[in-house]
Amino acid sequence: MAAALTFREDLNTSESRASARRERRRRVAARMFAIAHALDGMSRGEAARPAGMDRQALRNAVVRYNAEGVAELSGRPPPGRREWLSEGELAMLKAMVLVGRDPKRQGCEEWTLPILCEVIAERFAKTLHPASLSRIVRRSGLLTQKTRPRHPQSDAKAQAAFQKRGCAKP
Repeated sequence: MAAALTFREDLNTSESRASARRERRRRVAARMFAIAHALDGMSRGEAARPAGMDRQALRNAVVRYNAEGVAELSGRPPPGRREWLSEGELAMLKAMVLVGRDPKRQGCEEWTLPILCEVIAERFAKTLHPASLSRIVRRSGLLTQKTRPRHPQSDAKAQAAFQKRGCAKP
């Protein structure tokens, strides 16, 4: 036999129905109507059926309502998967990207996603795929742009001299 539901002392049927009518969120209003039905003396199953819930869901709603009130009756977001990088790690990564790379020490001037994945693996001991890191970087407010390729043997002085001389006309 199921145990009887216990309700808050300040709760009555008319107030519960009135606040359910004023509620904009349909799920919360349905749960409040089910609680009002249960307050009227209906069994859990009979009180839950018009709201489209089962008796266990009604019991859970009553327990949550007794603990926190109407705010607790709204649906909770699912927990989802936790973030790959913590807030501190993400802040450190963002600062590192904004400062830029040292071309003398690290070879090239721009950050690429595979290079950032290597840095994350070294510093935070976490392995990420560049596509996953791309989503994280965009979510943190940074842009992923491809840099213009530059030949490693290009010489700035020779290019400037060529532009000054121009082409010889035949």
